[in-house]
Amino acid sequence: MAIKIIMFDELKKYKQAGHFIFKPGDILSAVCNAPNNCSGIYCIYALSEAGVTLIYIGISGRKGPDGNIIHRNGGIRGRFLSGKQFGDRRSKTWPTKMKEENIDALDIYWWITYNGEIRDFPRDIEDRLLKRYFAIYGRLPQWNNKF
Repeated sequence: MAIKIIMFDELKKYKQAGHFIFKPGDILSAVCNAPNNCSGIYCIYALSEAGVTLIYIGISGRKGPDGNIIHRNGGIRGRFLSGKQFGDRRSKTWPTKMKEENIDALDIYWWITYNGEIRDFPRDIEDRLLKRYFAIYGRLPQWNNKF
């Protein structure tokens, strides 16, 4: 499974990182191990009979008008638990989407890119990763709809 992060070697510099698996019957708040007070980037991989596929690159946190980070309420964990995707909370839409797309599980990797020591804005990293993905595959990951 190490092949998943080879494409994004620059993420190795972020020491505060982790991942969790989400299956359709899981309770997202129980399996999510992301911190609730930091900002960063995450990659979602679909696990299915077809193999492992990167399907989404996302972020939590944004640059404020004063040039400092604005952490999302609940941090990157809050992004997973309270944030919406496909029109509703992920805890509701992910299982439906997984069933529609024959996905057995989601493997979610996260990296904290902005905290007391490191100050890389998540959006800047997301832009680079999406552009690199697009350059390789000629399209965005299937759950991303814009740069």
